[in-house]
Amino acid sequence: MDPVDPKKRANRKLVKALLIMTAGSFAFGWALVPLYDVLCKAAGIGNAEAKAGKAVVQEALDPNREVTIEFMSTPASVGSFDFRPKVASMRIHPGKLYDTVFYAKNLTNVASVAQAVPSISPTGTAKYFHKTECFCFSPQKFAAGEGRELPVRFIVDPGLPGTVDKLTLAYTIYDTTQSATQP
Repeated sequence: MDPVDPKKRANRKLVKALLIMTAGSFAFGWALVPLYDVLCKAAGIGNAEAKAGKAVVQEALDPNREVTIEFMSTPASVGSFDFRPKVASMRIHPGKLYDTVFYAKNLTNVASVAQAVPSISPTGTAKYFHKTECFCFSPQKFAAGEGRELPVRFIVDPGLPGTVDKLTLAYTIYDTTQSATQP
């Protein structure tokens, strides 16, 4: 009986460890998708409802209550986009569907792709603010120097705690041209 070469034994052990690592990495990557969805749903971000095509909230107007919605915007890439809400704020009744518009203009001399990321404050109120249509659901392509209005349609759930009388919808717009053009 020939003794097994220690080098071959070490190589077999290394191959086995690498195969286990590869399988583990694949499983981890596969599990990230549902974990990401759960995290986004818990944080109240993303567009899972829009992708599913579900009606987010039935209109149940609360005519006795008014809430102020403030709109804010920030261009993350200074100098790439002019980005602002058309109105600074509006008074709304929870349970009613409303429309507003943001304006974005590509300030560069080349075509660009932008992605807006929303945030709602105060903390914990995102679950009461439902966007049924939003430019933030997908990347926006702009020609060189192009400017246009970007619509947002939303409804505030009548279940919003009575202690909250003001919500802020803020967007940060990112120039994602580099990541959109890479394979």
